[in-house]
Amino acid sequence: MKFPKKVTEHICHWLEKYLKESHMKGFVVGISGGVDSAVTSTLCAKTGYPVLCLEMPILQEEGQVNRAQEHLNWLKSQYPNVHSIQVPLDTVFQSFTQVIPESDNEAAQFLSLANTRARFRMATLYYFAALHGYLVAGTGNKVEDFGVGFYTKYGDGGVDISPIADLLKTDVFALAKHLDIIPAIQHAAPTDGLWGDNRTDEDQLGATYSELEWAMDAYEKGGATPYSPRQKEVIELYSQLHRQNLHKMIPIPVCKIPEEFK
Repeated sequence: MKFPKKVTEHICHWLEKYLKESHMKGFVVGISGGVDSAVTSTLCAKTGYPVLCLEMPILQEEGQVNRAQEHLNWLKSQYPNVHSIQVPLDTVFQSFTQVIPESDNEAAQFLSLANTRARFRMATLYYFAALHGYLVAGTGNKVEDFGVGFYTKYGDGGVDISPIADLLKTDVFALAKHLDIIPAIQHAAPTDGLWGDNRTDEDQLGATYSELEWAMDAYEKGGATPYSPRQKEVIELYSQLHRQNLHKMIPIPVCKIPEEFK
């Protein structure tokens, strides 16, 4: 990223403008202990408008919780307009798992329950957003939101605005450095935190973000450029994930009724 200061100012101005036009009062951001939510919450804080940061652990790995709390302590020390609430959702999630029927497909149920965690968090964000008249600020970046679709539909994908969705993951890390985000977050391996363990995004995706960003660019440009064996592997992986998750990235399909039928 050539001009992180200009990018920061541009996003903050965009946030302020959208907030004023929406006639809302502030922002609510879910804090995970990762770089995306740290950067998003800091950008919202820099607008000067009220920012409510929510920690919503669900059987969370301890390191993620500690990083989230450390970031919040730093953020609140820098910006008096920031407030935070911790809403543990462990019992909500566990109660849900006790009332649903068992499935013969254990792998599918495991994935479905991971996505359910994200949807419980989305519902919590919107509870507080409605309570205070705030906008839910999304934390997705470009390669996740428009490349491989690495988010939960109506979970972390359910937001009002997406301040960093035109930034690649490497751009987000560059902004984190510019914003002086705490080192523990800047150096942590990215993870979605939906599994209750230490698995990283790379573990789940099968490639690094740098590789996926390269593949996203190559996929969009097309062409018959000769690739190395690893590049072939990554672009095939990217293509598969993009096709598989395309339903998340396009508007909800609407069945149009012919006028003569009405």
